[in-house]
Amino acid sequence: MIKFVLIVNKQGQTRLSRYYEQQDIQKRTLLESEVIKLCLSRSKDQCSFIEYKDFKLVYRQYAALFIVVGIDEFANEMAVFELIHNFVEVLDKYFSRVSELDVSFCKYNVHSYLTDVMK
Repeated sequence: MIKFVLIVNKQGQTRLSRYYEQQDIQKRTLLESEVIKLCLSRSKDQCSFIEYKDFKLVYRQYAALFIVVGIDEFANEMAVFELIHNFVEVLDKYFSRVSELDVSFCKYNVHSYLTDVMK
């Protein structure tokens, strides 16, 4: 089961977040900062799956954007890895080469596509 989706730039700024479990703002902020540090500090040669606390992180980098998905320990990492790729393909079709600016200025559209893809 997917717990959250983050879209982050290379500087570590969250451009979009979607949570599928209720959490208060302080926990979200702490979680995002730790997750972003973990993913940004890894090299391209390292695996895109990270075990973190009681769940797993699956992430992919596309140009200046990192897409990070938090899943429970029983979910299939490869399926989520492919789901991220499909989500980016949908955004590429809509924006014709999605960029950080597209995500920042068209959050409503990205949220609606995220909802459709993650069903």
